[in-house]
Amino acid sequence: MHAKDILIDAYGRIREEVHAAVDGLSADLLNARPAEGTNSVAWLVWHLTRVQDDHVCEVAEREQAWLSEDWHERFALDLPPRDIGYGHTPAKVAAVRVDSAELLTGYHDAVHERTVAFLGGLAAQDLDRIVDERWDPPVTLGARLVSVVSDDLQHVGQAAYVRGLLEATAG
Repeated sequence: MHAKDILIDAYGRIREEVHAAVDGLSADLLNARPAEGTNSVAWLVWHLTRVQDDHVCEVAEREQAWLSEDWHERFALDLPPRDIGYGHTPAKVAAVRVDSAELLTGYHDAVHERTVAFLGGLAAQDLDRIVDERWDPPVTLGARLVSVVSDDLQHVGQAAYVRGLLEATAG
């Protein structure tokens, strides 16, 4: 198996878990936060998708789906267009509200398709390309792609946990 195939599989697992975490949830449960200062399922999935869109598009040298496919207009969030949620205060987390699970999964699916298309075009040596020299050692494309997988899987796991908490207390 080639490294790019492993990455494609990993990103596919993120997509599966995103759908499992949000499919069938009402807007009320998507936007609910289990306690003051915590994250909602909507914020967690929006954020992990924004990170993937931002980071993969940066290394692919293309515009984000969030901007080029007008997802920022569809979500209509009161946030700067390039905001990915990093460092959000509880007030900003609360401001990320969605009307439906389909909006979240639609955006995630669009980003996933673009990610898989990018990964499919990689050769093994591409993963060694330096993409960020601000770190010591500099970050390779392979390390950046794995970092996004790690971050996204952590957040989708959190979203699944929050879903379980909310469903347990709602029913």
